[in-house]
Amino acid sequence: MRTEVELRDIEIFLALAEELHFGRTAERLHVTQARVSQSIKKQERRVGGALFDRTSRAVRLTPLGAQLYQELNAGYRQIMDGVASVSAAARGTAGVLTLGSIGPHPFGLDDLVEAMESFQHRYPAAQLQHREIQPPAPLDPLRSGEVDVALLWLPVREPDLTVGPVTHTSPVLLMVAADHPFAQRDSICLEDLGDCTVVAGDSIPHYMEEAINPFHTPSGRPIARGPVMSTWQQVVNTVTSGQCVAGVVAEFAGYYPWPGLAFVPIRDAAPSRWALVWRTAAESPLIRAFAETVSDVVGDN
Repeated sequence: MRTEVELRDIEIFLALAEELHFGRTAERLHVTQARVSQSIKKQERRVGGALFDRTSRAVRLTPLGAQLYQELNAGYRQIMDGVASVSAAARGTAGVLTLGSIGPHPFGLDDLVEAMESFQHRYPAAQLQHREIQPPAPLDPLRSGEVDVALLWLPVREPDLTVGPVTHTSPVLLMVAADHPFAQRDSICLEDLGDCTVVAGDSIPHYMEEAINPFHTPSGRPIARGPVMSTWQQVVNTVTSGQCVAGVVAEFAGYYPWPGLAFVPIRDAAPSRWALVWRTAAESPLIRAFAETVSDVVGDN
C-alpha cells in the first residue's frame, strides 16, 4: 500500500485540525472547500480510519486525528523553518543586524518594538542585537561599522549615509539640574536659552547639534557653549552639577528619571524628527528588509 503523503495534504490536515471549520481552513490556505474535503478523505483512506467527526454543527478531531496531529505538527514546523532559513540565506536576509539607538533600551518606542518583533517573525534567520549610541558623537558607530543601522534625529545630510524611513517625532525639552531656576517652570521658550550655557558635542555635525541645541536664540542672541562632551554620562554629570543645560527629546525624561535632573518643555521648539540611517556603501538585503519592515509597521500605526 502506498504511504506517500504530499506536503500540501499535511498542511490541509494541520490547518483543519486547528480551525475545526472547512470554510475557514479553505480561506486560510486559499483553496476551495472541496479541495479540503477531498484531501481529508484521501488521508483517511490512507491511514485507515476517520480523522474528524463531522456533524452539521461542528467538526472535531477523533482520537486518531489527535494522534496524527501530534505526530505531524512538530515535523511540519521543522521542515517549514528549515525552508525559510535556507530561503533567507539565499536572499541575503540571514545573519546578525546590529541596531544603534540612543538610550538604555533598544528602540524603546512601542511602534519600533512592534517593528522589531515583526522583522524577527518575517526573517527568522536574522538575529538582532543592540548597541547604545552616544548623543555627542551620533555618527561614529555607523562609520566605524559598530552598528549597521542607527536610529537618529534629523537632519542627517552626510554624503556617505542613507536616510531611511522616518519613525516618529518627539517634543524637545531642556534638561537642567533640579535646582536650576528653570526647573520649576511649566515651560520655557527658545529665547530663554540666551541666559544658559549649553553642552557641546564632541563629534557631531553642526547642523545636527543646531537642531536640538541651537547656537542662537530667535532674536539672534548667541547661546553660550560649555565643555565638550564625548559621552552621555558626561552630559548628565555636567548638567546635574549645574554647569550646563542640554536640549533633549521627550523620551529621555523616561530613560533618565534621576533625582538631580529636571526636564522642562521648550514650547516654541520644533518637534524632533527621527529616522533610520545606515552607511550607503554597506547597504545590504538585510538592512533593506529591516527598513521596509519598520516602514510597514510605523506607517500602519
